Amino acid sequence: MFRAGLYARVSATDQQTLAMQCRAMREYAARRGWTVALQVREVNSGAARRPVREKLLEAARRREIDVVLVWRLDRWGRSVTDLLATLQELEHLGVGFVSLTEALDLTTPAGRAMAGLLAIFAEFEREILRERTRAGLAHARAAGKRLGRPATAATHAAEVRKLHRAGISKSEIARRLECGFHRR
Repeated sequence: MFRAGLYARVSATDQQTLAMQCRAMREYAARRGWTVALQVREVNSGAARRPVREKLLEAARRREIDVVLVWRLDRWGRSVTDLLATLQELEHLGVGFVSLTEALDLTTPAGRAMAGLLAIFAEFEREILRERTRAGLAHARAAGKRLGRPATAATHAAEVRKLHRAGISKSEIARRLECGFHRR
C-alpha cells in the first residue's frame, strides 16, 4: 500500500478551487488503495518560493511518502525546468508522482516515458531563454546601452588626478565622478 503526499496549490486570485483539488485527490487515492500520509495546501503564486511544497519534498526525502499526488502539473512546477528537476529528484528517491487531471502516472512505464519527453521540453525551454537573452543583449548594444560593470576610476584617470591635485578628497572625487564605493 502506497503512502501518498497530496499537494494542492492555488494562486491568491484563484482560491475557490483548493477544496475541490483536495477532494478529488483524496477520492483518487482512495480508489487506488493509497493511504494519505500527508496533505498540504498552498496559497501562493507559482513564481514565488513555495515553502509548503518544500515540506512535501522533505517528507519524500525522509521516506515518509511513496507517491506525490497533484491536481495538475502547473500546480506543482513553476516551469518545465523546475518540474523536471523535482520529478528527477523524486525518481532518485524512489517516490512516484501522479498528476490527476493530465493522467500522468510516473509509477508506470508509460508515465516514465512521458517524463523523458518533459526533459526534452525542458531543454527546449532553456534554449529559448538563452536565445531571448542573447537577442535582448544585442538589442541593448545596438541601442547604445552600455552593458557590464559600471565604469571604474581608471576610465576617469585624468580627471581623478586633476581633482586630487586640487585637494579634493577621494570620497568626494568618487561621488562627483560616480565611480568607486561612494554613497549616492
